[in-house]
Amino acid sequence: MNFNGKLGLQQRVLPSYRVPFFDLLARHCNGGMNLFAGKARPQEMIAGGTTQVARHVEAKNIHLFNGRFYLCYQQGFLDWLADWNPDVLIMEANPRYLASPSAVSWMHKRGLRVIGWGLGAPKQSGLWRRFIGQFDRMIAYSQRGADEYAELGFPREKIFVAHNSVSSAPILPMPSRPSDFDLRPTLLFVGRLQARKRVDSLLRACAEMESQPRLLIVGDGPERESLEILAKEMYPSAEFVGAKHGAELKPYFEQADLFVLPGTGGLAVQEAMSYGLPVIVAKGDGTQDDLVRAGNGWQIEPENYDALVATIKNALSDIARLREMGMESFRIVSEEINIEKMAETFVKALNSIKM
Repeated sequence: MNFNGKLGLQQRVLPSYRVPFFDLLARHCNGGMNLFAGKARPQEMIAGGTTQVARHVEAKNIHLFNGRFYLCYQQGFLDWLADWNPDVLIMEANPRYLASPSAVSWMHKRGLRVIGWGLGAPKQSGLWRRFIGQFDRMIAYSQRGADEYAELGFPREKIFVAHNSVSSAPILPMPSRPSDFDLRPTLLFVGRLQARKRVDSLLRACAEMESQPRLLIVGDGPERESLEILAKEMYPSAEFVGAKHGAELKPYFEQADLFVLPGTGGLAVQEAMSYGLPVIVAKGDGTQDDLVRAGNGWQIEPENYDALVATIKNALSDIARLREMGMESFRIVSEEINIEKMAETFVKALNSIKM
């Protein structure tokens, strides 16, 4: 199924992890796809990407203020629209982006349609109600986000759920794992070593385990040195293997029995599931609600150390259940949540608009 038109897609920035999805979506657009996105601030440490199929036009992002007062103005937005003249525009649904209302107005004056794409919206917010009301359709990252848009009055029949995904469906079969742990269970963390990932809590939690699991920490970042110092005191057997990418990650996922992400964020959850791993993750913005369920893992409250310890102990207490949960992880990313399914939903949203 394809979209028989020209698609314009706006993003604040173009992170490398989104490139496979954007190129896949571009392949489904018979008239082509243009992507308008600028650069992140250096302190955000977002690795940029380069598309091969979608044509990327770089916006000039002007960043204003910080934290909850942050705003962004993208210069050249209307010039890009005039040059590309898309049949439909998909935009990030974020009122912090100051050029968005002008772009929506530009499209609507020409009888063209605009789709918003976002995480969701605060409840009972008049600002958000007016903001999302300008869109013709909404695409939500999660079912929670879709419900939040509906609660603000957006017609539910015009909301589409494209589960947030950064990976393709697995091509290779799920790795086989023994019915017993190999001497001791292996826990795996993959991600950037920064404070919000709470790897320090993971080290402390492992120190409380009677089984003393093998702990593999894959990644690098500003907290690595302090974490290695802490590990020498708390859990000297922890293995820091540094940053690994692509095929380099394969042996670590295959060795693991359980994937643990004790802090916020993290793009490796879906990849861990593609290797048949059950997962423990901290609750976040709702995008993991659909990915991590009772059948394949656990969601814990962020910053709740006791919950982390109890959940790891619970997970490792029944290896047969753990293996079954790993199989369910593999099924979810094979059949339900992957970039192919995500692109399919985007095309459905596009095709729901009569041109």
